[in-house]
Amino acid sequence: MKVIQTPVRFYPFIGGVEQYVYYISKELVKYDDCEVKVICANEPNSIDKETYNDINIQRLNYFGKVANTNITLSLPTTLYKEDFDIIHTHVPTPWSSDWSNIFTRIKNKPLVVTYHNDIIGTGIANTIANIYNKTALKFLLNKADKIIITQDDYIQSPHLQNYKDKITTIPNGVDTNLFKPTDTPRQENQIFFLSVLDKFHKYKGLDYLLEALVNVKKTIPSVKLIVGGKGELMEYYQEKVKNLGLEDNVEFKGFLTDEEVIKHYAESELFILPSISSLQEGFGIVVLEALSCKTPVISTDIVGVSDDVIKTNSGIIVPPKDMNSLEEAIIQILTDKKLQKTMGENGRKLVQEKYEWKSIAKEIYKVYEELI
Repeated sequence: MKVIQTPVRFYPFIGGVEQYVYYISKELVKYDDCEVKVICANEPNSIDKETYNDINIQRLNYFGKVANTNITLSLPTTLYKEDFDIIHTHVPTPWSSDWSNIFTRIKNKPLVVTYHNDIIGTGIANTIANIYNKTALKFLLNKADKIIITQDDYIQSPHLQNYKDKITTIPNGVDTNLFKPTDTPRQENQIFFLSVLDKFHKYKGLDYLLEALVNVKKTIPSVKLIVGGKGELMEYYQEKVKNLGLEDNVEFKGFLTDEEVIKHYAESELFILPSISSLQEGFGIVVLEALSCKTPVISTDIVGVSDDVIKTNSGIIVPPKDMNSLEEAIIQILTDKKLQKTMGENGRKLVQEKYEWKSIAKEIYKVYEELI
């Protein structure tokens, strides 16, 4: 079984789709009859061809971006030359998904699409997105042999209404052997936030978290927010921190390796993902990673795992943009060590029972098998 994955970018680029492709590929190659090749843009700049954790990776030069999509002009030629049994592509990344669609049609091979979230934008980007959604996206979803969504609620997307017969829900996952609590003591009143710091990822809600900290600081003067990730808005957020008078309470770490990410999950008393857009937030893998490290979470009710967080009491779920609820939740968790411990234990148990990548990849493997 020769599988090609076509995310727009891949590890070591940090992002939800990139993490998703990396972990399912890492598990799929453990099957004796499954080979996985990832074809993606060379961002960040890495070796053009390599094998990492038994995943074959081919990185293509790109010539700028349209919205959040790298334009790899050699992608059509590359896919044409490939011998494959199935292509697994991803929305919201036009170009890579559209060329995947074209070449599965040409070669009469199955196409699997994971629909992570809707394609939207602001200004001219929104106009382009609307045109794309009415044309190429329909062409893509019509061809797709199977459409995977990561949470049941996403079937309400207006773009998926005509394809319910070929939609299946397979959630995101986490590697609990990698993301686990450590012997490192928790840093008192430390909060962790992780995202790409660019315009496309403003929906992750860092603006609201920073503003909430102003009032949290009045109750917990030593509160400390660790911000992981980098991007074009780094200076914007740093300036905002200065204007809010939070220079002593916020530390920007930039790009973090897997080991550094795990360290910050494990030593923080709280992880927060205050996402504000249900159209853009597909699932929130970082929430699972934090739970797997026995770290309580605060997130919003648009994140895919939010219902399970509530049911298992492994964190607090607040409405998007609700500053008062966010502030109260932060103070409640940081000032109650017993609650932190209970939520941490519950979160780890939840992930182990429902969100292991091994079981997620098994479901995806079955999809491939049936289609081939």
